[in-house]
Amino acid sequence: MSSEKPLVSESASAATDAGGRGLPTAHAFQVDLRGIVDLLSHHLYSSPRVFVRELLQNAVDAITARRAVDGGAPGVVRIIADGAQVQVRDSGIGLTEDEVHRFLATIGRSSKRGGAGADGFGGGVGGGFGGGFGDAESVLELGRSDFLGRFGIGLLACFVVADEISVVTKSAVDAEAPAVEWRGASDGHYDIRILAPEETPAQPGTTVTLKPSRGKEFWFQAPRVVELARDFGSLLPYETVLEDEAGYTYRITETPPVWDREYPSPGTRFEALAAYCQDTLGFAPLDIIELNIPLLGIKGAAYILPTAATAATASEQGGHRVHIKGMLLTDQARGLLPDWAFFVRCVIDTDALRPTASREALYEDDRLAAVREALGNRVRDWLAGLAATDPPRLNRLLAVHYLGVKALARFDDDLFALTLPWLPFETTSGRLPLTAFADQHRVIHLTAGDEEFQQVSQIAAAVGLGVVNGGYTYDADLVRKLPRALPGVTVLDLDPETIAAHLDTVDSVEELAAGPLLATARRVLDVQDCDVALRAYHPVTIPALLLDGRDARHERARADAESEALADGDDLWAGILGALRTVGPRARLVLNHRSPLIQGLIELEDAELAATGIEAVYGQALLLSKRPIRSSESALLNRAFLGLLGYAVGQRQEPETEEED
Repeated sequence: MSSEKPLVSESASAATDAGGRGLPTAHAFQVDLRGIVDLLSHHLYSSPRVFVRELLQNAVDAITARRAVDGGAPGVVRIIADGAQVQVRDSGIGLTEDEVHRFLATIGRSSKRGGAGADGFGGGVGGGFGGGFGDAESVLELGRSDFLGRFGIGLLACFVVADEISVVTKSAVDAEAPAVEWRGASDGHYDIRILAPEETPAQPGTTVTLKPSRGKEFWFQAPRVVELARDFGSLLPYETVLEDEAGYTYRITETPPVWDREYPSPGTRFEALAAYCQDTLGFAPLDIIELNIPLLGIKGAAYILPTAATAATASEQGGHRVHIKGMLLTDQARGLLPDWAFFVRCVIDTDALRPTASREALYEDDRLAAVREALGNRVRDWLAGLAATDPPRLNRLLAVHYLGVKALARFDDDLFALTLPWLPFETTSGRLPLTAFADQHRVIHLTAGDEEFQQVSQIAAAVGLGVVNGGYTYDADLVRKLPRALPGVTVLDLDPETIAAHLDTVDSVEELAAGPLLATARRVLDVQDCDVALRAYHPVTIPALLLDGRDARHERARADAESEALADGDDLWAGILGALRTVGPRARLVLNHRSPLIQGLIELEDAELAATGIEAVYGQALLLSKRPIRSSESALLNRAFLGLLGYAVGQRQEPETEEED
């Protein structure tokens, strides 16, 4: 900030060259400071709660700077919150009067940011007050990556909750420099006062005081400040305490972090990490992956969700909790792990990631990509380790999160081979791993979707065909990879003709006796684009099997779309769809000659009742297939149900006729 200036610059005297022509004159843009303060303080941050983070951040950076020149300097942050004000005192490096003008009064200038080549590690909002670093430019060069703030606009966060900020600071670098009081207002002006000796703090450091603006008193209540300070600063490296209006002291920091502590046994360590997950993320983890990647400065833990998750529901489960040098950046971080790791939630502390200017999200750059890859590899290696050394533990994980492991196994052949004995798939032998299924069937047939599997599963099991449901997420891709992991196994796409070929043919005499029923069935189902055949198969409880190949489904969908286009008067689109018409095998209803119901229909002399019975059998087979039902099929089901009900009560259903006017 700077003192108030005119919004329009004064015109320079007109200058001319020797020929009397005007020369260009230089002018500087003028800034409405009140507008800039309002814009940044009220629109950069998503919530008033960030003011506590910015106060803590500057205090920590001030201590870090002092420790760089005096390793034995005290490192304490003390907060006082009594409802009427919030005051933060640090034992940091402090500021001289000149530095107050340079760092506190200039928006965008940070004492913690160098030139174009400055290291951006740990970059964030906040440099500029309280954590100023005296006259020690060499201190800054020693390690800007040690500081939390870098953008020089953290001061503005305080204007979200206060109209005035008071800073009292005494330099630890220049012992002769007097202590300074700086007061900045949200309207853009500031005052500076040199403190008298009797007003000067006894020790170097900075004290920042805020008083709530109207309507913001809630944020200054001690319980609320304690909650926010612990949320943001529990992992900060320096002792931080808070004192309320009654004089009670609350410990804010909980260092060292839970993952850096010593424990008497692996079991107690696991319990401590699990308790931390319950406290911070709100759930008891199914399992825990410890994270320690020195190359990227990452420490923490990855927690396995206790309930099943999918990529689609991952956002509902919450994001990751990311600390940068101990300061909480966000508890809703996205993109920290690969997409396949949607069953994992992380809590990490790092110095390798860059936050956005608001310090409420991660900056998408090469560093985040490197961290994402490294964390993904850590999860992958942990899974591989379980597969090799602790199968029961892996089995417990897969019982809940098989979908996430399958997502990874699609791209990782080694992990696929390791987890294959435990990954479950739906097959005609039940839900079991592919290794066990391959022991029973060296030729495995894969359905295109769940509908196709439901159509054939019982019959295929009865005739000894090995079929896997390819309708579940990732399953088809993994089944097709099986021959690479299990040499000698063949995977084929299921063809309806394969099923038909395994059904027993019917004796010619018996087929002749069933001729009238077959003729009726073909007449009734022709409008549904369905052929009829008679075979003998098990189980006898299934009266009919609907074999609906992919080509038949595609042609039926095309025909339905053409009919809709004609009904809507879209002749052009109907013509295009009509040109795509193909002649191929239609769906086929295979009646089971061994079924008592089909035997009863064959012996039935009432042709009309037999037709209704065929419609009912077709409808039941259709429902078993679980494929979408067309309007004509819905009408058939309704007609068959009412027809059979009419026969049951002794009243035949009359054909539908148009009502007379």
